[in-house]
Amino acid sequence: MTTLTDRPRTALLVIDVQNGVVRGAHDRDRVVATIAGLVDRARAADVPVVWVQHRSDDLPTDSEQWRIVPELTRRDDEPLVHKTYGDSFEDTDLEPVLAAARVGRLVVTGAQTDACVRSTLHGAFTRGYDATLVADAHTTEDLSAYGAPPPAQVIAHTNLYWSFQTAPGRTAGTVDAADVDFAA
Repeated sequence: MTTLTDRPRTALLVIDVQNGVVRGAHDRDRVVATIAGLVDRARAADVPVVWVQHRSDDLPTDSEQWRIVPELTRRDDEPLVHKTYGDSFEDTDLEPVLAAARVGRLVVTGAQTDACVRSTLHGAFTRGYDATLVADAHTTEDLSAYGAPPPAQVIAHTNLYWSFQTAPGRTAGTVDAADVDFAA
């Protein structure tokens, strides 16, 4: 249903599941385990797994905090997209990577819910991709000291509003990991 022509494939997008990003994240271990299960299922279904890795002053390249968490292992043949902005498409090679794999539908997981995950969902959708958020496979840190709602509410709100996204010729929504259908 994507508006991108000749892009029938689905990809699993794993955004910023890095030591320094998820160190204090809400329900970290369960979310990482859920993502690991999705990675295994995607690989078994011959669905591309695309990894996104953020770098910044707080996440310098090759530092411990920059590395993907040890519970997740990227295969050498799986694309790794490096980014410096919230939207994983912005000033990266994500679009050419997806185009080469003929991907028009994204299944999105990762961190931070209210920053990079949210920005990437919107970036994908406005670029013509179908974008499904895995409701129980994204997380964020507690920023309530700065006026944000508690993390569980941020996650719930993102799941709620993304389940109602619509646009001509594209689909969006949320789904629990157990109900992800990589063949759809």
